[in-house]
Amino acid sequence: MQTDSSFTFVLFGGTGDLSMRKILPALFEAHRAGGMLADSGKIVAVARHIADRAAYIDWVNEHVKPHVSKNGVDETAWASFLDRIEFVKIDLGKPEDFTLLRDALSGRPGIRVFYLATGPSLFVPICRALASVGLNENSRIVLEKPLGYDLKSSNAINDAVGEIFAEEQIYRIDHYLGKEPVQNLLALRFGNVLFEPLWRREWVESIQITIAEELGVEARGDFYDNTGALRDMVQNHLLQLLSIVAMEPPHSMDSDSVRDEKLRVLRALKPIDPRDIGKVAVRGQYHAGVIRGSAVPAYATEPGVKQDSTTETFVAVKVEIENWRWAGVPFFLRTGKRLADRVAEIVVNFRAVPHSALGASALRGGANRLVIRLQPNETIRLYCLAKQPGEGMNLASVHLDLAFDRFFREGQMEAYQRLLLDVINGRLALFVRRDEQEAAWRWVEPILNEWAASNKPPKPYAAGTWGPAAASAMLAQHGTCWLEEEN
Repeated sequence: MQTDSSFTFVLFGGTGDLSMRKILPALFEAHRAGGMLADSGKIVAVARHIADRAAYIDWVNEHVKPHVSKNGVDETAWASFLDRIEFVKIDLGKPEDFTLLRDALSGRPGIRVFYLATGPSLFVPICRALASVGLNENSRIVLEKPLGYDLKSSNAINDAVGEIFAEEQIYRIDHYLGKEPVQNLLALRFGNVLFEPLWRREWVESIQITIAEELGVEARGDFYDNTGALRDMVQNHLLQLLSIVAMEPPHSMDSDSVRDEKLRVLRALKPIDPRDIGKVAVRGQYHAGVIRGSAVPAYATEPGVKQDSTTETFVAVKVEIENWRWAGVPFFLRTGKRLADRVAEIVVNFRAVPHSALGASALRGGANRLVIRLQPNETIRLYCLAKQPGEGMNLASVHLDLAFDRFFREGQMEAYQRLLLDVINGRLALFVRRDEQEAAWRWVEPILNEWAASNKPPKPYAAGTWGPAAASAMLAQHGTCWLEEEN
């Protein structure tokens, strides 16, 4: 992923948590690798609470440096990375301050990238202010989630931003699409003859996609209580992963070919009848419990959360895709906070053999499965049955590890690093197109509306567990269970 493209990367929200933990560390890793960022490329941080560049560099040294390079920081590379960073003090609420940014960027070669690591309420004002000083030309803009609160508000933001930037200039980021195992899922499916013939309803029994967190809402209580797990995770991350898993082979890997196929999946999602939401969607809220031996409080007692809050911190939902490839195959999506483990994974359960001469083990659903682990460790495992050593023909589960680190000398690239390089180099395939986003909002809205109108509170679950029992019962109705319940 080498580039000679000159660029100026403008980071709005330059002192925010996302900039500290993800964006600046990712840019440093690209810089440290050598050749990934043009020597002339610059990073311009924008904030209002820091006086000048010297103060900002002090902030970066204190807050960002601890998040880079797990095996220690190369001080020479770090010093040269700091040389790339400049700073402009701007009050985002004052459009006239943007002349300072225009002057700072004047005469710089190459593309301009504006990364909006801010709240969505600032997206439109920032875009309008950029246009007012002529900075919307020869530029790309990156929008972080959440992009709106529902379909109407999402369309309002997209309409306003679309008046200023063309669709090909807009990069709606979903960092799960940049993870190495997701990229390898595409490679396994479309680069090999082995899996694709089996990737269909005749051979797949069910598919699970889980994003589980041990953390609670941390310092985001105000934000989360007005958002919830369905908006925060299902509408974007989980539906995007589902579309990658279920898409048809694109004719090429260019941006529109890939996104066209993802859109077809999202448009084929079976609409949920409001009367059936109780059967196919489970919402929960964590109560006090224990995580790794430490007591943690209930959601309702978290700072910024209303005591009588009915906001969901857990969602499990059954999804069906109405097309030829996937008709009748249930997709189970699950996400939650304060769960038993931090894990993100895709589980493809293949059907059992039609007849077994080797006993009941071979007839058990899920005996053959592919598990794509996205976090905390990124791996792909293929599970199958093999004969146990010794007398008789007794079968046991074994797995094949697709250990890419043993075959490739290069280390895995972190998701944000890959995606930021894609923005700088103008590659849109791993970013969400507007029509994809609209299709996802349109599918989740009946659930949002039904939950908002319902007087039923979320189902309680103890922190440190895998969520409400109703989520397991939903899978049991289909003769299957979540992966961790297998044994």
